[in-house]
Amino acid sequence: MGRTVVVGDLHGCRYELEDLLSHVGFGAGDQLVSVGDLVVRGPDPAGTIDVLRKLQARAVRGNHEDRLLRYRQMPPSIAPQLGSLQRDVVRALRRKHWEFLASLPLWIDLPEHGLRVVHAGVDPALPIERQSPRTLMYVRSLNVSGVPEERRGSILWGERYVGPPHLVFGHNALERPQIHRDATGIDTGCVYGGRLTAMVLRAGEHPPPPEDRMSVLVSVPARRTYYPR
Repeated sequence: MGRTVVVGDLHGCRYELEDLLSHVGFGAGDQLVSVGDLVVRGPDPAGTIDVLRKLQARAVRGNHEDRLLRYRQMPPSIAPQLGSLQRDVVRALRRKHWEFLASLPLWIDLPEHGLRVVHAGVDPALPIERQSPRTLMYVRSLNVSGVPEERRGSILWGERYVGPPHLVFGHNALERPQIHRDATGIDTGCVYGGRLTAMVLRAGEHPPPPEDRMSVLVSVPARRTYYPR
């Protein structure tokens, strides 16, 4: 069996995805898993999904997919309003792309690596089966009472999370990976001109402890800034 490559938020950055796959020498037997937010803000949402489909990649549902799918599924009178960037994506995607997005689960377990992939995070006090879908796709921090919040706060949920499994997530874009004892955030802001980061694990390998975590993380620079912060 090959390696597992868990890649951070893509946001339509197809060429950076291809750069990263080339950089790690992605080949037959390797599996690709995405933390979600495949589309919106970047230049090629349809092409990004095409690459994932071609490689039979797996992905979890991010907040951007959630909003687009709710828009598509609800009557116009109650559907969430979309901005110009989301409307551009709606026009760009075809049936095969929408079917792929609609198939995305809220989490993916990779037991051979002791790993669970979610888009945004979890409520550390609850098992995965009791997590709110909204939390899994939108959380960033906890308030002083430990309640999940979607804004950036002083307490990152990963600081309180205790595994197993180890969680790999995206959503909360930072300049460097977010390293916790039992969780790793790999959204390093590619679409904002940062880097596209992935965790690369050999067959059966588990994420190493925090002091060695960077040894399994690789990244490539964005080709340009597609969406200013």
